[in-house]
Amino acid sequence: MDKPLKVAIVHDWLVGGGAEWVVLALHKMYPNAPIYTSYCNDEWRERLDGKVVTGWLQHVGKLRKFLALGRIWWFTHLDFSGYDLVISSSGNGEAFGIRTPKGTMHICYCHTPTHYYWRHYDHYMKRPGFGMLDPLARVGLRLLIGPLRRWDLRASQRPDYFIANSTHIQADIKKYYGRDATIIFPPIDVARFSSAPQGKRRGFVTMGRMATAKRVDIIVEACTKLHLPLKVIGDGPDLPRLKQLAGPTVTFFNRVDGNRISDEDMPAALSSAEASLFASFEDFGIASVEAMAAGNPLIAYKAGGALDYVQPGKTGLFFDEQTPESLIKVLKSFNSNQFSSKAIMKEAQQFSAEVFTAKMQSFIDQALTRNK
Repeated sequence: MDKPLKVAIVHDWLVGGGAEWVVLALHKMYPNAPIYTSYCNDEWRERLDGKVVTGWLQHVGKLRKFLALGRIWWFTHLDFSGYDLVISSSGNGEAFGIRTPKGTMHICYCHTPTHYYWRHYDHYMKRPGFGMLDPLARVGLRLLIGPLRRWDLRASQRPDYFIANSTHIQADIKKYYGRDATIIFPPIDVARFSSAPQGKRRGFVTMGRMATAKRVDIIVEACTKLHLPLKVIGDGPDLPRLKQLAGPTVTFFNRVDGNRISDEDMPAALSSAEASLFASFEDFGIASVEAMAAGNPLIAYKAGGALDYVQPGKTGLFFDEQTPESLIKVLKSFNSNQFSSKAIMKEAQQFSAEVFTAKMQSFIDQALTRNK
């Protein structure tokens, strides 16, 4: 009789976001596997049934964001002796750089090659996203970018297999790391959103983290200029600036003002809008697929993960440039009656957690069989 597979899961950090849902799905596949990470908040430690293993970085607070070298040291000194399989879930971090012994398979589920080393380096130099500490972040990145890129490239050769979360990330893995990758879309709780009531739709909605990289300013400016109703759902450092840009037709829902849309009410907030708007260059875009699951057409910037799920005329529309003017042009001609909510919801099913689990299990089984 074959002995049980001994599995470990590794992730950059667990604070809340799309990548964490991949870890949760992996945890459900392998509930006894320890989950090694540089930092974990209380919510995610509980969600993952106490299987999380952290180290000294757990105790340094927000300073950990600046300690890329410390995170590299911690991950590369983890010991995976005795494990049959290690699955790293990594993007903008160092978890994929672990070292595994001979006979231990390492599969990396890659959310993105690190943005601030590669594709989006120039953007991060302009807007690091650390507020008052931006000047310090710029200096640090400029001084360390050479050594960090070299380490990142070396580390990318360690996994036995790469899995990409989108066609766009598959191409970036090839471009920056020279590695081939199989695409498996991340798990989305489509059932939660598809249960939303379908009724009359009015106005537009956008949701997510209010960070400069998300380019919510484009959406706010476009809807303000056209006097279109817009709900902006989410918190983040760019929120004060967005409020200054907004006209009277824009309403914000966030923790800061106490004017929130609860998790329970989110599906209805999406299904009651004419369309969901997204202006960022996403690696995948989980919020976009959640909107689709609610039967909501998407109007998205034509780049990145959106290319995998926006089908013009069926699930939504693209705008070509990251400018308010480009979005305005599409909004002027948009007619929600041209889209079928049922057809959009059906397209969203391919991104369900069940599909993710089945594809991951099939990939893992085939990889282990090849390596016997």
